[in-house]
Amino acid sequence: QVNLVESGGGSVQPGGSLNLSCETSGFTFSQYVMAWQRETPGRGRERVAMIAPPGGPTYLPSVEGRFTISRDNFKKVIYLQMNKLKPEDTAMYYCYVPTHDKWGQGTQVTVSS
Repeated sequence: QVNLVESGGGSVQPGGSLNLSCETSGFTFSQYVMAWQRETPGRGRERVAMIAPPGGPTYLPSVEGRFTISRDNFKKVIYLQMNKLKPEDTAMYYCYVPTHDKWGQGTQVTVSS
């Protein structure tokens, strides 16, 4: 059974940073693409970043250069380092396994002065 547990969200001022983590279990982590997605009432669901088992990451254009996705195949964890946060980054952030269509419970990120 796929299990995804996000952590690291919080409230920060514009320009601040947060580092999200997603601990996984229940599947062969090292073989699968992993992603971070976010959801807001206004914009709906967006795929923020994605990373292949080995391979280069891809990013939503609005976060390119500010966010970095990474993975630790030994620990079965993915990360999202978010720098230079903007108010429009405010959302619930979810860890996502595309091939299994599985989401975690989410972690809230709020960027406000």
